[in-house]
Amino acid sequence: MPGIFYQPVTRKQFLKQLGGMAALLTVPYPSIGRSPQKEVHWALLSDTHIPENKLDAYRNFQPYQNLTTVVPQVMKSQPQGVLINGDVARLTGELGDYQNVKALLNPLARQAPVYMTMGNHDDRTHFYAVFSPPKEAQKGVEDKHILVIEADPVRLILLDSLMYVDKTPGLLGKAQRTWLAAYLKQSDRRPTLLFVHHTLGDGDTDLLDVERMFAIVKPFPQVKAIFYGHSHTYQYDTLEGIHLVNQPAVGYNFSDDQPVGWLQARFTAEGAALTLQAFGGNTQHHQQTKTLSWR
Repeated sequence: MPGIFYQPVTRKQFLKQLGGMAALLTVPYPSIGRSPQKEVHWALLSDTHIPENKLDAYRNFQPYQNLTTVVPQVMKSQPQGVLINGDVARLTGELGDYQNVKALLNPLARQAPVYMTMGNHDDRTHFYAVFSPPKEAQKGVEDKHILVIEADPVRLILLDSLMYVDKTPGLLGKAQRTWLAAYLKQSDRRPTLLFVHHTLGDGDTDLLDVERMFAIVKPFPQVKAIFYGHSHTYQYDTLEGIHLVNQPAVGYNFSDDQPVGWLQARFTAEGAALTLQAFGGNTQHHQQTKTLSWR
């Protein structure tokens, strides 16, 4: 399964290239979709905020060092796919930011496909200069980075809420909403999970057309959950049976009571098990699992 960044290697190449780290890791998973599966395992990251300056720090966190810490953790968990839900880059989506992201993710990309959504601190032009869009990219919506990933037994839809670089609010826009409605109308009943960067509230810094998005997805029973980032807050909610999952940030938190980390996710046709992997901030709930049942 080709990702935005995926460089599978043979077992011999894998062990040789990783050198001393090889003892911690196992052989890469085969591509998703070759045969029906009862469960699929993904690593869910968000808000990595990788800077061009490797020493850049915020709230006593160094995002570059944080991702250096996280990559071996993710590799050890052996995911079949990896997703970074926006704000991949530090502030203004510079080329150097994405070049550092690519270098840090390189060992992981040899093991599993890596996908990314666009956040308000990302720049599509610079992003595409470093990462080539995969064949799953939807061509029907101009200037939006949309992906549909068939990750049996679930389907992932990656939406693009970037409106302006380094401006806080987000927007899907009419063209993307129209595409989403048409896609859901023709899609089958496979459990479908939406990923969008911006928060799902009604504030000026949230997804500005969130109510119009909700109006689209609520009638379709295959939509089971919406995952989002942006707030650097870890929490769960529901909307008429649809799970709303606010992912923790990898780069840094905004308040001391929040974890800094990522989610180890196991998806089935009936639900999900999401395990927090907190390595910084408030680690009180590290390795605790939240179980979701699909509507």
